[in-house]
Amino acid sequence: MSIIDFDEAIAILSGISVPFEKETIHLDEADNRILAENICADRDYPPFNRAAMDGFAFMQADWDKGLRKYQITETIFTGQPAKYPLNSGYCYKIMTGAATPEMANIIIRKEDGEESEGRVTLHSEALKPYQNIARKGEDCKAGTLLLSAPSKCTPQVIALLATVGKTTLQVYRLPKVALITTGDEVIDPAASLNPFQIRNSNQYLLRSLLHQWKIKPILCEHVKDHKKQLTNILKEALEADLVVINGAVSAGDADHVPAVLQELGVRTLFHKVNIRPGKPVLIGKGQSGTIVFALPGNPLSCLSTFTIFVEHYLYRCFGYQTRPSQMRPFLEVRTKKHGLTEFFPVRTSNSGGLNLIPFNGSGDVTAGVHAQGLAMQPAALMQLNKEALITYYPFHHHFNSAL
Repeated sequence: MSIIDFDEAIAILSGISVPFEKETIHLDEADNRILAENICADRDYPPFNRAAMDGFAFMQADWDKGLRKYQITETIFTGQPAKYPLNSGYCYKIMTGAATPEMANIIIRKEDGEESEGRVTLHSEALKPYQNIARKGEDCKAGTLLLSAPSKCTPQVIALLATVGKTTLQVYRLPKVALITTGDEVIDPAASLNPFQIRNSNQYLLRSLLHQWKIKPILCEHVKDHKKQLTNILKEALEADLVVINGAVSAGDADHVPAVLQELGVRTLFHKVNIRPGKPVLIGKGQSGTIVFALPGNPLSCLSTFTIFVEHYLYRCFGYQTRPSQMRPFLEVRTKKHGLTEFFPVRTSNSGGLNLIPFNGSGDVTAGVHAQGLAMQPAALMQLNKEALITYYPFHHHFNSAL
């Protein structure tokens, strides 16, 4: 199978992305889940004319007639209706958040009143209708569309859901994911190691990346570079909806993943993309519909291919059109000597532009630590000049607003 361009790879991924099924959950379980239904206002908000501060509520007509001294009819507390109507020369003493009767169309703050023995003298230089009153329905009217699916259930969204009484809601079901890392030289971080071994950081990277979506792998295993052992674990993994494999995907003698997947009936959709890092990436589809992502083993390659491929697939399956990206100005100059589409770690500046994160190739374990996302240098563009607009892929946890 020949190498393909990045845009072609994304098009293939889009073609196999099918929205996950929906399920109903309780609001208590909604944190970071993806809404699969639109949310509308169940009533006007505010649902009544609401006092915006502690003070005294009265009729503007009285003020316009020059009246400054008022008899206090009653005190209105939050959650309670007024007991008595408002007559000329009278006012309500009212608490912040309380329902303001319709006849009272101005509130003066408590500090601007001199209260004594059930009367108050009010002082103010200028007044306007409904001053310090949040009017019924001014935030939104009953039936107003407040959230369109898909939407991520952030704390603010959860608060809104509670406000409109959505104690149960439709969300996209989380996929069952199997995570497999490979390599004879890769050991558990808690184990003692020799100078030629490395700790299995990619397993923790991928678990954390999946956790951003509330996904906990149903299978998480490390496999040595042993074909039979890899075959056995992948047979089990292919029962999941999604399989993420790390390492053993290139063309070395110990890179058994492509051959084993083929033997297990996984159809290769593409293997090798015209990108750096991550060129050997393989995407396949199992006989039962399982989608397989086999990602290269170098740390930056693993992070990059998950960000641009796995997350594109996840966004699509959670109801979005594509993985969010932005066009931002590049604040430096960068050249390359190859015809590959290149992804590199960047940070955003205070001005919103992108700064390079220095790194020593895809094997640099520190490359992504201070990055907020990846920037793309297209295959045909050998030099990025200062202030050039380039594509920026914020890491998922830096792009909550897009969800």
